[in-house]
Amino acid sequence: MKITLLCMTLLLGQMITHQGKEVVHLAPHADGIDVAFSGKLVELIGAPPVLYLPSTPPKPDPVLGPWNVDIKNLGPAAVTIEDRARFALQVNAGQTVHIYVKNRGYSTTP
Repeated sequence: MKITLLCMTLLLGQMITHQGKEVVHLAPHADGIDVAFSGKLVELIGAPPVLYLPSTPPKPDPVLGPWNVDIKNLGPAAVTIEDRARFALQVNAGQTVHIYVKNRGYSTTP
């Protein structure tokens, strides 16, 4: 009974956290965030120490608006998200960040 309750609690917690976003997992040995991940929650498990955003910030989608992605690092180590130019953000294990295109570059919300 305790295990069932624990599993249901974890599932409910994830559902609330995802807020209806589609969840994708980074492919093994991938070192970049794909343009197609726009509007999704990308979960990282055992990701490389550095992940790259698309080198050219994607243009806004007429339906979805500005390109954005949520990144959740499930560990075990911190990951740095970079755009190969000006943007760099460290995402610690257990942390979720929101990254979006602003003007001609990337930005994040605190």
